[in-house]
Amino acid sequence: MAKIDILLPVKNGKDFLAESIDSILAQTFQDWRLLVLDHGSTDGSREMAEEYQQRDPRVEVHSFPEARGLSGLLNCGLDIADCEFVMRHDADDICYPDRMALALAAFAQYPDCIAIGGQADVIDASGKLLGEMLMPVGSARVTAASLFRNPIAHPTAMLRFDAVKQMGIRYGIDLLRVLPEDQRLEVPALAEDYFLFGQLAILGKCANIPHKLIRYRWHGNNVSATRFDDQMAVSLDISRSLARSFCIMHQLPWFDPAPFCNHGGILLDVDGRGNFDAEYARMADAVTRGLGDSDELRRELRYRKAIATRREASLLWRFHRFRADNTPEAGEWTAIRSWLLRRFPGRPRMSVAGLPA
Repeated sequence: MAKIDILLPVKNGKDFLAESIDSILAQTFQDWRLLVLDHGSTDGSREMAEEYQQRDPRVEVHSFPEARGLSGLLNCGLDIADCEFVMRHDADDICYPDRMALALAAFAQYPDCIAIGGQADVIDASGKLLGEMLMPVGSARVTAASLFRNPIAHPTAMLRFDAVKQMGIRYGIDLLRVLPEDQRLEVPALAEDYFLFGQLAILGKCANIPHKLIRYRWHGNNVSATRFDDQMAVSLDISRSLARSFCIMHQLPWFDPAPFCNHGGILLDVDGRGNFDAEYARMADAVTRGLGDSDELRRELRYRKAIATRREASLLWRFHRFRADNTPEAGEWTAIRSWLLRRFPGRPRMSVAGLPA
C-alpha cells in the first residue's frame, strides 16, 4: 500500500498527459501510486498511460468508459484506492516537485482536516504564465467562502482516506443529509468538486495552504470554457443547498447566497435589482452566528459587502476600499470587472431569480 494514491482522470487528454505524469514522477516524495482513470479515450491517451505503466509499476491504468460523468469516474477511483491519503491531479496540469511533501506536512499541522488544497499558477496551452490562482487560507475563511464559491481548487486537493471511508465520501452526493430527501442534490458533473468540498468546508474540515502546488492549465477545452453557463447554474444550486444545510445545522434563519456569489468570476443579476445591503446584513449575521467572529470571517464578509451592490460606481468604490486592505483572490476582481463590462458583446452574464422570502 502506498501512502498516497493519485486519481488522474483522463478522456482524450493526450496533448498534455505526458507532462502531467512526468510531474508526478518528479515528486520529492516518492511513496505513491498513480491511478490513471481512463474515461473511454480515443486519441491514444490510454495507450500513452500504459507505456508509463510498463516503465514504472507505481503507474496503473484503469478503464471506466461507462462511468457516469466525472463524479462517477472519480468514484470508481475511490473504490480501488488503498492508501493513507488520496490526491487529485488533472491530465493537463503540472505538479510542482514538492507538492506531495507540502500537503503531507499540512495534514500533520491540521490533524482535524479531511481535505487540504493550495495555491496555483495559471498557464496557457503552451505553458506560458497567465497569472495566479489564489485561494482562501484559514479554516474559517474556507468555510465562509464555501457558501459563495468553490473554496478549494480541485486539482490541488488531497484527502485523508480513512475519513473518506468512514464518512462514505463520494463525489456528487449529499453527505450532510440534513435536508429533506427530496431536496438533496446529485451532481454528476460540472461542479462535483464544489459540492464535495463545500460540504466538508461547512463541517470545518477543509483548509488551504499558502504554497503553490501546481501549474493549472487554462485552455479552450476546459469545462469552465466549454460549458460555462451550465456550470454556473449548477454552482448556484450548490451554493443554495449549502446555505440551507448550514442554516439548518446551526438553527439559523435561511438566506439566499445568490447576490453574494462570484462563481466563475461573475456576479449574478438577481431579479434585476441594484442593491442587496439588507440581505447582506441578514446573511452576515447568520454566518457570524454560525461560525463565530474572527479576523478570517471578517475578511470574507468584507468582500461580500463590496459586491452587495450592482450599481457600477458604488461597486467600484466599494471594491477600491476593500482592495486597500485586502489582497484579492481568485475570481474576486474578475467578478467586479465582468459586471462593469457586462454590456459588451460576448461578456459572461447570468440572470437568476431570487428565492422567495
